[in-house]
Amino acid sequence: MAKQKKIEPLVGEDLLRKVKELENLSKEEKAKQCGYYTVTKNGVERVNMMKFLNALIDAEGIQLDSSPSANGRGGRSASYRISVQSNGNLLIGSAYTKQMNLKPGDEFLITLGKKHIRLKQIEGDDKIDGDGLDAEE
Repeated sequence: MAKQKKIEPLVGEDLLRKVKELENLSKEEKAKQCGYYTVTKNGVERVNMMKFLNALIDAEGIQLDSSPSANGRGGRSASYRISVQSNGNLLIGSAYTKQMNLKPGDEFLITLGKKHIRLKQIEGDDKIDGDGLDAEE
């Protein structure tokens, strides 16, 4: 008996493109056409819908699982709200800086509006003089 060639299922953009081409087929047929099936010892083809659907979710960039924290423990999730502390400071927590991959020493330009504060990260080429203001401002 000849050995079956391993079927390599489609992922990412290739998967999305193929599913759009096969829009008139059933979901089981789409999964099979995209390589999400196995052949049993008896020669029966079994469609793996769970792997197919998970691959579609990944290809679309949808994240169902929460990303684990750096230390592996749970904890609070970011609420995207902060309060002025009793000493007048605003503290942006590590949950936000981790999401943005900020490192110690990264600098920001602060712009004040009537009811907002805007932080703009200063890139290497945009570094400004020690007084914190551009010549144009």
